[in-house]
Amino acid sequence: MTTTVTLTVNGRSVTRQVEPRTLLVQLLREQLLLTGTHVGCDTSQCGACVVHVDGRSVKSCTMLAVQAEGSSVTTIEGLAADDGTLHPMQEAFRENHALQCGFCTPGMVMSAVDLLQNNPKPTEHEVREWLEGNICRCTGYHNIVKAVLDCAAKSGGQRIAAE
Repeated sequence: MTTTVTLTVNGRSVTRQVEPRTLLVQLLREQLLLTGTHVGCDTSQCGACVVHVDGRSVKSCTMLAVQAEGSSVTTIEGLAADDGTLHPMQEAFRENHALQCGFCTPGMVMSAVDLLQNNPKPTEHEVREWLEGNICRCTGYHNIVKAVLDCAAKSGGQRIAAE
């Protein structure tokens, strides 16, 4: 038994047939081939699978694809401009060496973008608190926090857009 799911992914309308138990992360990775969204734990603990659903960060390993019906989903692939220009948060991660193995990076970036949409001038403590749901296996937290604060400073206290 399958059901039809229609949503907007990275600005493009998508319709797919899914089993009712299909997770959003499975739809993104397996059917849409958007493999930048990583699966780390399947239990909502690591944050590697964070995407934006209607502008809010969501752990896509615990959301059913059918729950995203009619929603707008942005993945890490949807942050960069069509010409390849990095999103300001992606650029801040690059400039501040805020990645090591890179496994957590997409989820960290997506969570950090959501933070600056909600709080454009976070303190270091607020950044660390916001990112508690994202685990870095390499313990690269110092440069990740530095990157988020750098992006916030460069945005001049303005909210940064996810797309």
